[in-house]
Parts: sequence; C-alpha cells; structure tokens
Amino acid sequence: MRKLIASTFVSLDGVMQAPGGPDEDPTGGFALGGWMFGYADESMDLSGAGFDGEDRELVLGRRTYEIFEAYWPYQPDDNQIAKTFNAAKKYVASRTLTTLLWKNSVLLEEDIVRAITALKSQPGRDLQIIGSGNLIQSLRSASLIDEYNVWTFPVVLGRGKRLFEATAKPGSLRLVRAQVSSTGAVMSTYVPAGGVQLGSFVQAEPSDKEFDRRAKMAREDH
Repeated sequence: MRKLIASTFVSLDGVMQAPGGPDEDPTGGFALGGWMFGYADESMDLSGAGFDGEDRELVLGRRTYEIFEAYWPYQPDDNQIAKTFNAAKKYVASRTLTTLLWKNSVLLEEDIVRAITALKSQPGRDLQIIGSGNLIQSLRSASLIDEYNVWTFPVVLGRGKRLFEATAKPGSLRLVRAQVSSTGAVMSTYVPAGGVQLGSFVQAEPSDKEFDRRAKMAREDH
C-alpha cells in the first residue's frame, strides 16, 4: 500500500494559512499572507519533505488546487518545481468544481475518505498532500495520513487556519527526523503513533486542599 504524506508550513501557534503571499488566501479576514518569506534558507530540503512533488502524485483540496492551477502552469520552462507539478497526476477533492483545466488533474468523488482509501490500495507512487488544510482534517480523522512533514517557523500569527484544529481527533505522533534552519525554522517529520498515552504526576494520596480544588473545578464546569 502506498503512503499518504502531508507536508505543510506552520507558524509557532499552528497556523498554516497563506504562507506564500499576501493574496494567496485572505479568507476569514486573514491579513498576514506571505508570512514565511523572511525565513527562506538554502538548507531547506523541499524535495526531501515532498514540497516539490518529486516522484509523487498530488492530493489537493479545492482551494489549494485553485492557487496552484493559477500559478504553476504559468512559470518559466526552466522552473523545475513547475515542471514536476505540471506533469504530476493530481487528485482534487472538491464539492463545487466540475471541470479541472490543469492537465493531469482528476476530480475525486464526493466521499473523499473512500476515494483516498481506494487510491492508497492501488499500486503507484506515494500520495503527497501540500497545504489543503480542510482536507487534512478529514483524512487525519479517518487515520489515512501516514507521515507528516511539518516545518514550524518562529512567528506567531494569532488567527487563521490551523494544521490541527480544535476538532482534531486526539492521537500521538512519533518524531523520526528533525533539522533546524539558520533562520530558526524547525523541520520535523512525524508518523502516527496510536492514541494519547495518559499518566499522572499527581501524588497517590491527594491532600484535602487538592480535593477541594477538584470540587471547585467541577462546580465551575456546570
């Protein structure tokens, strides 16, 4: 079974919206598009993290697809990432699009979980998600993502679309690779590691004060 890999740029507070430019995705009143620009570094291995789509097929949400479709086909012939993206097979999740004009693009059926499950079971290259925050929420909830490449930049944005939204399914991740750029970006690769392992550092026999504190919290929650 081929892997489904998600790669994304995020701020320190987890926002992944519009890292590349001011007009990329201003939905929700997001006014900080292009926030990643000042942290570019030659040590950043875009290919190793799948950001260039090399030797992979792309899986894109509707909004990311529209951003890419309006940009990559119009780049110079010597732009290697553009050549790769334009040639790659692209699977697009959308409930509103009916026609895809970017070559080698395929519209997925409405049941995206079933469609991606079927794609993963077929032979071929690994599947690469880039951006596509809403799509990531659905696929992670269904436990379909096999690897996360998360590049965390030293900037706090305060609001915007997040990699792991408040509704995210709880779960553990295991760090398998990490590197820090000269600009302070932490480039990490994680794989799913099951459920959240719970424990406690609280003393075995809580004090009366601790029991009072818990009772107070219970009252405040009602």
